Parts: sequence; structure tokens; C-alpha cells
Amino acid sequence: MANRQIVKTTYAVNRTLQPIYSGGSAALSEDGRILAACLGEDALLTDLTTGAELARIEGDGEVITALALTPSASHLIVCSRSMSMRIYSLTPSEGDDNSIQAEVSRALKPHITPVVTLAVDNTGTLVATGGADGTVKVWDIRGGFATHTFHGHGGVISALCFFQVEVIQKEEESADKTKKRKRKKSRQEQEQDNGSGLAVGDTTLEYRLASGAEDGKIRIWDLHKRKSVAVLESHVSVVRTLDFSLAQNVLVSGSRDSTLTLWDALTWKVKRTIAALEGIESAGFICGGQMMFAGGEHGRIRLWPTSSGDELTREQTPGTETDAIVDVLHHESLPYLISVHADQVLNFHSLEPVDMPFIQESIDPLSIFRRISGTHDEVIDLAYVGRDKSLLALATNSEDIRVISLKQGDVQESSTTSGGDYFGADVALLKGHEEIIICLDVDWSGHWLATGAKDNTARLWRLDPQNQSYKCFAVLTGHAESLGAIALPHTIPPEGSATFTDPLSHPPSFLITGSQDRTVKRWDISNEAKKGLRAKYTRKAHDKDINAIDIDPTSTLFASASQDRTVKIYSATEGEAIGVLRGHRRGVWTVKFAPKDSQVTGSGAKGVIATGSGDKTVKIWSLSDYSCLLTLEGHSNSVLKLVWIPYRPIDARDKRGPQLASAAGDGLVKVWDTSTGEAMSTLDNHTDRVWALIVHPETNGLISGGGDSVITFWDDTSSSTLEAATTAQTERVELDQKLQNFAYAGNYREAITLALQMDQPGRLFTLFKTVVETEVPDKESLSGLLAVDDVLSHLSDSQLYTLLLRLRDWNTNVRSAPIAQKILWTVAKSYPASRLAGLKPVGKIGAKGGLKDVLDAIRAYSERHYKRVEDLVDESYLLDFTLREMDGVGGVGGLINGTGRPALNGDVVMVE
Repeated sequence: MANRQIVKTTYAVNRTLQPIYSGGSAALSEDGRILAACLGEDALLTDLTTGAELARIEGDGEVITALALTPSASHLIVCSRSMSMRIYSLTPSEGDDNSIQAEVSRALKPHITPVVTLAVDNTGTLVATGGADGTVKVWDIRGGFATHTFHGHGGVISALCFFQVEVIQKEEESADKTKKRKRKKSRQEQEQDNGSGLAVGDTTLEYRLASGAEDGKIRIWDLHKRKSVAVLESHVSVVRTLDFSLAQNVLVSGSRDSTLTLWDALTWKVKRTIAALEGIESAGFICGGQMMFAGGEHGRIRLWPTSSGDELTREQTPGTETDAIVDVLHHESLPYLISVHADQVLNFHSLEPVDMPFIQESIDPLSIFRRISGTHDEVIDLAYVGRDKSLLALATNSEDIRVISLKQGDVQESSTTSGGDYFGADVALLKGHEEIIICLDVDWSGHWLATGAKDNTARLWRLDPQNQSYKCFAVLTGHAESLGAIALPHTIPPEGSATFTDPLSHPPSFLITGSQDRTVKRWDISNEAKKGLRAKYTRKAHDKDINAIDIDPTSTLFASASQDRTVKIYSATEGEAIGVLRGHRRGVWTVKFAPKDSQVTGSGAKGVIATGSGDKTVKIWSLSDYSCLLTLEGHSNSVLKLVWIPYRPIDARDKRGPQLASAAGDGLVKVWDTSTGEAMSTLDNHTDRVWALIVHPETNGLISGGGDSVITFWDDTSSSTLEAATTAQTERVELDQKLQNFAYAGNYREAITLALQMDQPGRLFTLFKTVVETEVPDKESLSGLLAVDDVLSHLSDSQLYTLLLRLRDWNTNVRSAPIAQKILWTVAKSYPASRLAGLKPVGKIGAKGGLKDVLDAIRAYSERHYKRVEDLVDESYLLDFTLREMDGVGGVGGLINGTGRPALNGDVVMVE
């Protein structure tokens, strides 16, 4: 029986790559390990050394407006548009997963308007809030109370900064303080002081708070005297950043008026104004205050010496709008800067070139040694890269290709400075296209990548991960409109050939492109290819946009799918159409030739091809006569991507045919058995359209990417599922035999316990029926046998709850109700009410209803049964009366009613 287990295709989520930052505020711990960032309405803590999620803090339903992390990462402060401020206490988890437990320690309403900006002091004890109402407040983080409230700004508070200044003790102030101190001290205490008070001219550190607003004004607040000590007016636009250098005793302010201003902390006069020629979003000091960095709308980190206004970094080309820097994260102890860009990318800039002593007059821009994508945006297409398939290339609704690592190994703590080589880490960024990349394809080796974009061009990239070389090999220009499809041949060359041994030196022989201009082009490629190539031929292919192209396993045919609802088959050599597939009712989004080992029965010698359409169906076609062999229905939205899963039967029990996986706009991935047309498995881990789907050629693992910015890695668990099912079936057969042996031997204790464990209601009822209806019941037994009474009185909570569920079901049937009532009575007599009242649902059984629901059902049917019995008793009285009357009539010996005459043949004769 165990050998009859049927193989079923199953997949399970292995890992997922999800966004860690989607825009808004971001904060960094002083050791550079923990990044706190906004993710819509939630806040996320990420370990930058491993990429692991440390904690996810759910929001209050409103977008986060400001976020701050204490330097030691002991507390997180989150403010949202609901005008609330929540302070979370962060503690490391006790487990080995290095996660962080976040608990709300305070929930406050700091302002009457949303909080726009936050700042934490270097001790992690105070947080300043700047509201849209123009007020500034200072809060005790652990106590949760306001220590200061400052008014004076006329607009939204846009920047805050805590700092310390050296204050010289003045004569009058010193004398006044000395008098006050003497009044509070006794003579003995004054003698003990022995002149230990501050002398005139001594310096002390005092806390200040600088605040900038959208009106361009900066105010300096004395936290000791609780008042404004200076108003700085120089900027004519929003002040976006403030920072202070104690070593230089200067404050820097950056504004969207394209200037940086240095302020002397002694006089609060302008020390220097630097024309940055770009809106500044973040600025600060490095190298002990001797240098100043800034970043803004041009998307570049720039440096200036504090002593002069001449820029230290050489001129840099301004970036695009998405490259704009919105913040720069830095701590004095870290050897790098992290720039946060408008496209949610975090770039790590090395500060090694500016290590002191520094004597160069100008330097190259700070090198970027690491890159983190906060979100991959909408994943449009993806492909394995490298011969070992250890990298993944992503087209993510941008003009660049992102290459990420798929390595599963452990990560050292030094990963933050060495580049972060962990699963999901960014490895390379392929720049060249000027518009969004729509499609990509990779050759058999994984070293040659072809991309097509909305800039009407295609590019061929040479990828050498081992030497960290990712270069554009050729640019293909010729289409009149954006490219929607591209394909490379996937034929593996003979082993031992030069192409097989050294694929980096042998580019693919050709590639095919399809465009919105409704044409397809073939491009022949050679080792001498320059930056541009000419198409070998151009063919008018369809009446509408071309969505997909695929080349067959022999590289002799290619197919194009279009919005005109047709798929055309071409000769790859001449480009002549040799067949048309008609049958879809909507545009066709995807087309895939079946591998040689995945041929459907009845397809013929030429093989098959699969298509997916906006009509929610997948069709499989014969390449012999171009007829539709099979239509697969099951998706509730457009089918966007198809992949053939390599055909590898597990064993002789595996009767599955070739497998086909489809991704659709309903957010689902389905795996189909093409021999039966049945959906073998449905994979659900996306909340938006699944645009991208690929399969690993060796493990059969799937990778899906969608519009929800999530990349899901699916493991093929068919073998383990089959093994587990076979093992479970074998164990069940053994237990079933054991149960029969116990029942046959009259060992009711073991039989009942095993029946409850195996969850076999029929066997359990048969056992109870045998016990209740036993011909010779034990004396003083509640159920009929003392052994069964003992078993029923020593059940665990889970077994007891399961038994009550079974009694509820049996009680609904007239035939089984007497047995259920007998066992229920035994259970009620065997346990105190407190024990029964504490029972809770266990597992899936009864999970939707508690004990009250179970007992209510038992009571309802019990009342119905007793009412039926009472009705039967009442009817029995009528029956008894009728029988007695009939006995009375029959007892007169056949006399005629009302007469004394005997009736003939003993019959009663009615006379007038």
C-alpha cells in the first residue's frame, strides 16, 4: 500500500528578498551595523553586515514622517502623520537569530501637527522634535516627558542638531553662581569645598540645540537657560541640514538655496559662505572638523576644507533626478559615508583618500565600495548570471541592471567595509541605457547578457564575476521604438570545444530583438564587434507590439508573441515566417519552446511550444502542424511568464509528464503537468503581478519577481514530500494493524488511546459501541468496562478536546447518539468542571470554535433527542390505551354489540 503513493509536484519558499527602505527617514547606529529605515507605514531594522531583518515594527496606519535611532541603538523614535510619537525600547533577542525585540515604552502626541524632523543627542537621552506648526520640543527618551518647548520659527521646522559649545565663565556670572551656591551650603561644606568653585575665565561645555525652518532662519537654543541665544539669517530658502564641529567651533548649515554657510560659534556671525550650485540636502564634518561634506540634488558627495571655500573633490557630472541625495548617514567613528538617494539606493563612500594628514590640493570623488538597494521597485525580468549561477541579474523598472549575489555562506563582521558579500547583496550595476529596461536574456554560460530598453536600443554585456568585470560589449541601434523582447541562443556547445571551455572569449553567434515598431531583427555578433552593430535582417512581424521572443533549443527557429493575439514561428537563418499560432482571445505575453527532454505526448518529432496570454490561459502547440494540443486554465488574470521545468522523474512511481510553470497578474505561480493538463501546485507569495519567472537548470528551483518588489526563491520539495508521504503512509499502515490487534485482543486501553492518536473516528466509535453494548458490563463501571473508564479519566487536554469533538459529531445522528451520550456521561463524571472549562482547540480540529461551541452543539442535539424520546413515551401511553381497549373488545367472546346474541363465525355484527 505504501508503494502506491503518487508523486506530486510541491514547492516551498526558501528565501525572499524584500524591500528594506522605500523612502523617507533613515538612521544608523554608531557602530554602522544597524540601519533603521521607513518602509511605508512600518519601520524596519536591518543588519548591514548580513542583510538580515532584525525587527519589523508595524505602523499605526499612517505614513511615517520622521524616524530616529539612538547612537547605541537602545531606542527607536517613530513619528507618523497621525501626530503620534512612539518610543521603542530595543533589546537583543535571547535566541541565536540575532533579532531585536522592540517594545513600545512611550506613546505621545508631541505637537498639534505632524512631526517633520527628529534629532537625538550623542548620549541617546534626549530627542528633539520639529513640527509643522513651527515649534521645537525636547523630550527625555526614557522618561517620556517634555523638557523644553521653544517658539519663534514662522514655518515648518526642517532641520535640528544637538551640539556642545565651550562657554567661558564670566566674572559676574561666576560671582552670582558662587553666592547662590554659598547660600545653599553650610559652613562645614564650604570649608570642605576649599575653593573648588569655577574660577573666572574657566571654560565649560554646555548643550545647545540648533533648529532651521523653511523660512531660511536658524535659531540657537540654550538648553540650560531655556531661551534663544541667537537668530542666524543668511539663507533664503529651506534649511535642510545642520551640523557642528567642536574642534573647529563652527556650525554648518545647508539649504536648498544652493549654499553652505559656516557660522562662528563664539559670535554667531557668518564665517564663510560656499556656493554649492545645487540644492543641499545633507552636510556635516569629517576628519575632526577639518573637512566638510555635502550632498544634494546632483547626487554626488562633495568635500570642502573647513579652512577655505575651495572644493576639494574634482568636478563631477551631475546625476539624474533619481540619483539625488536625500540624506547622508555618518558617525565620526566610521571610515565611510552612506549616501541615501531618491531611488532608495544606499551608497557607501570610502573616506580613506582623506585620511589625515592630508596634503593634496584636489582629489578624485570618494569611491563607492558598496551599494545597497533599499527596494528593487517593480521586478520586470531576471536571469541567472555566471556559470555557477551564483548571481542574479534584475531589470527593476529603471535604466540600470542590478546584479546581486546568491551566495549562501556565512558573512564576516567586516562585510560592512569589504562590500557585504551575502545573499541578496548588490554586486554590480550595469549602466548604459538611458530609459527603463524592459527585457533581458542570458546565454547558456551565464556570461553574456542581452538587454532591451525604452531608449530603442539593445545592449550585449560581457560579465566576468570572477574578475569583477561587467562591461558593455556591443550596442544595437536600429529599432524605431522601444524594445519589448530580446532572446539569445541557449544551445550548449560540445564539451571540449573552445566555446565551451572559454565562453568569455566567444560571444553568442546572434541575438533576436522585437520592438513596438512591430519588427524583429537578427544581429550577428563576432569577437571584433565594436560599440555598434548592424542587423542582418529586419522583418515586419506583427500588427501590434511584440511582447516576447524565444529561440528554440537547436537555434534554428525563433518565435515572436504579440498583442495582436498571434504567435509566429520563424526560420532563424532567413527570418521567414513558417507558421502562425492562432487561438488566443487576447494579446500574447510570453512564449517558450520546450526543451528536448520535455516533449508532450502526441506532439510529433518537431516538439512543442507554450504560450501565455491575456485571456488567462496557457496553450501548448505542436510544431509539426501548429495545432493546439492543450489549453491550461486556472489563472484569474493575464499569464505573463512561462518556463519549462527540466524533466527529471524521481523513480518508477513518478507518472508525471513534463512540467510547465506559469506566472500571472493574479500574483500566483502555477506548476502544470502537461500530460494531464492539471495544475500540480499553486505558489502564492506575492501581492502584485508576477512579471518575472526563471528556473534553475539543475535543482528545478524557481525564482519569481513581481510588482510588489519581492523576489521569492522556491525550492522543489517534490522528493522530500514524496518521501514524507510514503513514510507517513507506512507508519499509518503499521499503526492501523496495531489498532486492529489491540481491538481483537480486547485491549481497549491501548486501542482507544491509539485511535485518538491516529484520529480515526470510525474505529473509535466501533470500540465504544462494543464497550457500551457489552453483554456482561463491569459492576460500578460508567461506560461498561472499568478499563475504559480508567482510560477516559486519564486523557490529555488535546485528547479530551478531540474526544468531545467526536462526541459532538456522533450526537447528531440518531443511531450513534446513545453511544455518544453514554461516553459523554462517563467523561462528565470523570473530570471536574474546572478541567473541562479550561480546554482549548488544538491544531486544525475545531480551531474555529471553542469548548462553548462544542458543548452548545451537544446540548442542542441532546435536547432534540430527549424531546423525541418524550414524544415516544407520550405516544406509548396512547398505544397502551388502544391495546387495552382492543383487549377489552376482544374479551367479550364475540358477542353482538348491545345484544346478547352470538355472532356468526365469531365476527362482530352491527345491527340497527
